[in-house]
Amino acid sequence: MLALALAALGLSAIFVALGEVWRMAPMFLWLALGVYVLADLFLSPRPKRALAFEPPAEVYVGEEFPLTLEVSNAPVNLRGRWDWPDGIAGPDDFFFVPAEDGVGRAQLGVTALRRGSWSLDQLWLSWISAFGLIQSVRRLPMDHAVRVVPNIRSVQSGEISTKVASNLYGVKENLAVGEGSEFHQLREFVPGMDVKTIDWKRSARARNLIAKELRAERNHHVILALDNGYLMAEEIDGIPKIDHAVTAALATAWAAAIGGDLVGYYSYEVRPRGFFVPEPGRAAFARMRSWTADLDYVTRETNHTLALTELNARCKKRSLIIIFTDFIDTTSAELLIENIGLIAKRHLVVFVAIRDTSVEKLVEHAPEDMDGVAMLVAANQSIAERRLVLERLSRLGVTIIDAKPKAITAKLISTYLEIKARELI
Repeated sequence: MLALALAALGLSAIFVALGEVWRMAPMFLWLALGVYVLADLFLSPRPKRALAFEPPAEVYVGEEFPLTLEVSNAPVNLRGRWDWPDGIAGPDDFFFVPAEDGVGRAQLGVTALRRGSWSLDQLWLSWISAFGLIQSVRRLPMDHAVRVVPNIRSVQSGEISTKVASNLYGVKENLAVGEGSEFHQLREFVPGMDVKTIDWKRSARARNLIAKELRAERNHHVILALDNGYLMAEEIDGIPKIDHAVTAALATAWAAAIGGDLVGYYSYEVRPRGFFVPEPGRAAFARMRSWTADLDYVTRETNHTLALTELNARCKKRSLIIIFTDFIDTTSAELLIENIGLIAKRHLVVFVAIRDTSVEKLVEHAPEDMDGVAMLVAANQSIAERRLVLERLSRLGVTIIDAKPKAITAKLISTYLEIKARELI
């Protein structure tokens, strides 16, 4: 359009310079140009203001979901741009593919990054007219929201239920001495059973050998403690640490519910934020899922002394306490180690630390310049101090789980099953 206008302006100057005979020619030239522009404007298809799409009601954090957009009367070169909210990431620019019915469709892959309800407010559409003279831009206001919730994909798949049930109620149903302490039932003694299981008094009354069957004790208290301070808001693989922790905590809560234990949960940062007493069954899992969905992201520093002292005071019965937290260095971890040591005197503590994959990548490759050398030294120092803190916790009798985000859930459930089998609670 600008090139045509400049050309018309140049021709007009030439016609004016030629004299009075040619002075009327520019008027016809500009009139023809105006007709050409109007024809381009009216002959070009314009997308309708209604955008058809149906976002999912709920999406699991960290997962990608498809989003299909449809616009009627779409031009061939229709282009879209979305103002994505902070908790959702998608392509900045995309194109609509027109179909024979005149409907333009765009298939987008969108990733949920943070929990919460995220509003999809507006979409920008732009297209070039049929003759290429005009570029139009239109804003389409939206009124849709996507709710991003904690990821329970491992629970829905049945993988956890199968693993827990097979370990606790399959081959472990008839438990030998030393693998159980709770009385299960009496049965007739048969060859191959341990003679230590014979109940001699009942055998004398029945005039037949009667043996006791023992099984692992159930109804233990399992407390899931989530540190929600600013360090847990740091992103690993594009997702905050607290969301990785919530995913593992929910999976463990489901495993504990299947295992017959009572599940409670606790969150804290600068001060304790919520403590829910251990409850039996899957209802506790449902309440925990609802609670973690509304857990805020905060930028305050964690007060481990206040929070862990409060937790220790609330847990009257010996419990399995699983703590999801983080630290920077040995200095900042001093109070954390001291207070976890106090809890470990009464309870069985599992300390869950999520590795930062970006730091580990720094030490896997040789540096190319001096800046790279400085980053390598800092990364090695951070890893060494982290290892030192975990070793000190281990000497206090704390079970350590230090793994990458994708491996945390599997390691935590395996640790829980091992604790159940060995009756350490």
